[in-house]
Amino acid sequence: MTSIVIPAHNEGRVIGRLLDALLAEGAETGRPQPDIVVVCNGCTDDTAAVARARGGRVRVVEIPTPSKHTALRVGDEHARGFPRLYVDADVVLGAAGARALADAVAGPELLAAAPGRDIPLSGCAWPVRAYYRVWQRLPAVREGLFGRGVIAVSEQGHARLAALPPLMADDLAASLAFGPGERRVVEDVRVVVRPPRTWADLIRRKVRASTSSAELERYQAQSGSGYGGGAGSPAPSARTGHGDLRALAVARPRLVPAIAVFAVAALAARRGSRKAIRAGDFSTWLRDESSRQG
Repeated sequence: MTSIVIPAHNEGRVIGRLLDALLAEGAETGRPQPDIVVVCNGCTDDTAAVARARGGRVRVVEIPTPSKHTALRVGDEHARGFPRLYVDADVVLGAAGARALADAVAGPELLAAAPGRDIPLSGCAWPVRAYYRVWQRLPAVREGLFGRGVIAVSEQGHARLAALPPLMADDLAASLAFGPGERRVVEDVRVVVRPPRTWADLIRRKVRASTSSAELERYQAQSGSGYGGGAGSPAPSARTGHGDLRALAVARPRLVPAIAVFAVAALAARRGSRKAIRAGDFSTWLRDESSRQG
């Protein structure tokens, strides 16, 4: 039986649309219905009530700690089977897509899979639209499993994730834990990922990403294991290099203004993350609320 674990912290405004999409198809498919576990962690809103209102196919677990890592661990304790999907509460994935991802990791070849992403940019400020026009075209972003809000793993893949330490960059860490031959982006499956609508919220999100990437790199350096690449191999990274931006500018000259916006955002994020990195503060979660507007 496929299990779907959804960690949710104050996601009452948006979790209903995800659950409705996952529950849209009933038993007429002829396949066992997935086991859905929503772990409400430290919620002070109606997340649990919204999830319970979807009926008996959704099991709701409430914990007092507002921690995604803890929520994922508790979700694993309550989940009933494999393949297993971890889905962020603020994205939208359909039932057919969840089945296809489970099928992708059901065989012996793949340990992890993620869907292609759709990022609706209508209603976003123009600098945000410019930023994502560049971000979505970067090789690491196209090929990695991170930034999609969904990852499916086999039982063997789950063991790989379970061995990871608690890190802020949980989806990036999960992506880098698998080699290119062990993971796949299933482009035929689509997930809707809502972007921040304002420049300020984009920078908040990017400061968090810069801080969490620094924590991951610190772990890679301390572990000395190559992290996802095998002992003694170079530590993989998803950071954007100047070469990536130059190559994109050459291939798509019309994107040069957008690339400039992207560079400004990256610089602002690095500056904004310095204090937290120096203090070793890898627990303050800067969340943008504009992407959660109903």
